[in-house]
Amino acid sequence: MFNGNRHREAHTGAPGAAQPGARRGQFSVLGADITITGDLTATSDLHIDGRIEGDVRCGSLVQGPDSQIFGRVEADDARLAGAVEGSVRARQLTIERTARITGDVEYETIMVEQGGHIDGRLKHLGTDAAASAAPVLIEASGEAA
Repeated sequence: MFNGNRHREAHTGAPGAAQPGARRGQFSVLGADITITGDLTATSDLHIDGRIEGDVRCGSLVQGPDSQIFGRVEADDARLAGAVEGSVRARQLTIERTARITGDVEYETIMVEQGGHIDGRLKHLGTDAAASAAPVLIEASGEAA
């Protein structure tokens, strides 16, 4: 059911950019009734609908709108729709309209849907000029600056 097509194209990120040993075409789902206390590291893509009280590290993350993460999030590609209380670091980041992020956000590319909230500092990753620039403090408004 979850791994029926082993030959499908994997995420378009650079090869080896995800977690070492990541298994292409596989993902894990943590349902809404799951609560994890402690850090979570996945070698496959991860979909979270439950509650995590700890850091999350994976290649690709999809967070459901009712999900809660209390800790640091690190992923190559992250699509956040729930609550995150902690810092976020992702190469490609999408903040959906239902997302509520409280913490600093580091990204290479970002898309914030209207209504998405970020209460923290934004820092662009990649170029030396961007790395040396002071981070920008924004308030949770969901509006693009």
